[in-house]
Amino acid sequence: MQQEQIDRLRDAAITPRELFIAGAHVRSVRGERLDVASPIDGGTFTSIADGGPDDIDRAVRTARQAYERGAWSKAAPAHRKKILLRLAELIESHALELAVLGVRDNGTEINMAYKAEPMSAAGTIRFYAEAVDKVYGEIAPTGRDVLALIHREPLGVIGVVVPWNFPLMIGAWKLAPALAAGNSVVVKPPELASLTLLRLAELASEAGLPDGVLNVVTGRGAIAGEALALHGDVDAIAFTGSGAVGRRLLEYSARSNLKRVYLELGGKSPNIVFADAPDLRQAAKVSANGIFRNSGQVCVAGSRLIVQSSIYDRFMDELLNVTASLKIGDPLRLTSDIGAVASEAQLQRNLEAVALAEREGATRLTGGEQILQDTGGTFMSPAIFADVTPEMKLSREEVFGPVLAVTRFDSEDEAVRLANSTSYGLASAVWTGSLSTAHRMVRAINAGVVHVNTYGGADITVPLGGFKQSGFGRDKSLHALDEYCDLKTAWIAL
Repeated sequence: MQQEQIDRLRDAAITPRELFIAGAHVRSVRGERLDVASPIDGGTFTSIADGGPDDIDRAVRTARQAYERGAWSKAAPAHRKKILLRLAELIESHALELAVLGVRDNGTEINMAYKAEPMSAAGTIRFYAEAVDKVYGEIAPTGRDVLALIHREPLGVIGVVVPWNFPLMIGAWKLAPALAAGNSVVVKPPELASLTLLRLAELASEAGLPDGVLNVVTGRGAIAGEALALHGDVDAIAFTGSGAVGRRLLEYSARSNLKRVYLELGGKSPNIVFADAPDLRQAAKVSANGIFRNSGQVCVAGSRLIVQSSIYDRFMDELLNVTASLKIGDPLRLTSDIGAVASEAQLQRNLEAVALAEREGATRLTGGEQILQDTGGTFMSPAIFADVTPEMKLSREEVFGPVLAVTRFDSEDEAVRLANSTSYGLASAVWTGSLSTAHRMVRAINAGVVHVNTYGGADITVPLGGFKQSGFGRDKSLHALDEYCDLKTAWIAL
């Protein structure tokens, strides 16, 4: 990846995009559109169809018809594997195009976007493609006069709703196991970042995925997303996003057909540094990246830093030095460490969180301001707050921006209490040189992921999901296949 290649793609004209249904681009029924503005400079560079309930209904009916025809749902696993492997190859061959397109849409720095979006998506699709012909049914241990078989069957039509921070990566976490299992899928991309998922659908068609198996309906969450969640012919909804929307999806399931709902709802993740951490400088560097990369717009971001008192001053000096060295700027420059906040609305929410933290008595050590206004883009300096108590909103509520809350602790028990003091439980980290401390903390912290002496990096082989109000869905790993399959028992008298 070279700067010259990125520059050739950054200003490429993007024709207005339509819905993708039944293997082709189609206009929305109402014909309304949404402008796509780049957070890099605030300029509008294309538009997408503003789909509505009629478009969702058309996509769901198309997906159901494709499922019933069976060209995909009844195909041999080896055939589905072949098509998905071809799709992974196509994503990799178009990786830079997809990465730049996504950055223009949501402002993620290109170094992160390239790895986290197209390359991650290709790896995810390849993982489930390779798995699909290696996952067996079961024979139950019955008496000799009965043969009991447990079959895995695809659910049918899956609705996928993904957020704007990593639409391609998170989309693949849901699309890949759903497709590998034989389902048809309708995707409602985020209105702030729909372009890469529309391109993915084109590549899937090119790879040989039958028409109607993968459909993409762009539009607003309150209209198209709600229609998808309420549709009576959708068998499951897989969602990553806010808790407020997650609650509504559960209500929509109850109001419609009791469809399954799998939720990953973000967090307020603790990052705990003990005095015996093996390398404080490395811990500070990784901790800064764990909250400030992608402008803090990461569901597993380590947004609560909990530092043992005996090393507090030394660690904070290291952290402030690392933070000061981070270069914030044009996300399509390879030299930028941090890109843009995804939208003006999100930037204002971040700034409001900074102001509230100060009103509640937290001490701002650095950052928390809008910067680079002359670019027309939405950029913010990383904010670090000290003296944050568990009662403050900055300690309890997700900001989804580059804002770090720092708290001291003395004992291990106090660290556990602070770590578990929120309603969330998605991710966490522990820095310690003691294997015993690490194991105790892994068991004591209420979170779906506990990192030890690192933050982030867990790959596709392990599940991602939360405890408490971080939701109960599980993306990644072989366990994700269970969410897109039904178990069917055959009880055969011999």
